[in-house]
Amino acid sequence: MTRERPDMAGAIAAPSILSADFARLPEALAIVDPARDWVHCDVMDHHFVPNLTFGPLIVKAVRALSRAFADVHLMIEHPERLIDAFAAAGADQLTVHVEARHDSGVAHVLKAIRAAGMRAGLSVRPGTPIEALEPHVEQVDLLLIMTVEPGFGGQAFMPGMMGKVRRAAEWRKARGLGYRIEVDGGIDPASAPLCREAGADTYVAGSSIYGQKRPLEALAALRAAIGA
Repeated sequence: MTRERPDMAGAIAAPSILSADFARLPEALAIVDPARDWVHCDVMDHHFVPNLTFGPLIVKAVRALSRAFADVHLMIEHPERLIDAFAAAGADQLTVHVEARHDSGVAHVLKAIRAAGMRAGLSVRPGTPIEALEPHVEQVDLLLIMTVEPGFGGQAFMPGMMGKVRRAAEWRKARGLGYRIEVDGGIDPASAPLCREAGADTYVAGSSIYGQKRPLEALAALRAAIGA
């Protein structure tokens, strides 16, 4: 299936299939517009975070069902061991955590992701200082600021993380870089404008879309809130 990439300069909504009904995955993906949205895939290993979700096989299914940009968030230890598997499954972007255990260091992992043909992202948990990302900002295509503690969907948005978003935006401007700033956790039409004001441009939303009676309308409301 030929893939499409939304305009990387504008605001992007990224529905998270973690909150979707996997028995109706084709219908869940059908609401995503490949020309303007991403599909966000939350991979958890029961080690880095308590929860266990899915791996490359589900990403491969997403790739077969949708032309949308596949944004894969690895909440796992030793992510470099699965880079090739996710590349083969069709991931467009792979985001790893700065706090995860890495065989050869964060810089090596980011380089390996790009060498595999994917965009590289780096994420930080709420309790980790944003400065942990700074040494790597010139190697990334995306910085993901968690606005909840990673591991479970449906948590309440943490407005205190907006300082991290602002800092990421300051680095980007000061250094003339082009990475996107993504927020994930408790994102809905009420919290998204706060993130937008702080400098975010990419918005992951799970339960606020797939947990609603009319997911398509919920996604439209998020797009309106972020100006997408």
